[in-house]
Amino acid sequence: MNFKKLLYRSRYYLPGILLGALAGYIYYYFWGCTEGCTISSSPINSMLYGATMGGLVNNMFKRDKVKG
Repeated sequence: MNFKKLLYRSRYYLPGILLGALAGYIYYYFWGCTEGCTISSSPINSMLYGATMGGLVNNMFKRDKVKG
């Protein structure tokens, strides 16, 4: 599979992933803690969590193809 096909197939997920990662970093920057917090103690963890949640939330609004 080439890169264009991969981008085309993931066109519904990418905006949610990117916005989620951005939201995760913003959360870390303004409200993240330095010790003891699993998700918000590191910008990488916070961005990965945000990207995962953004992709999942964005996937909820994807329309399924109707065969008929």
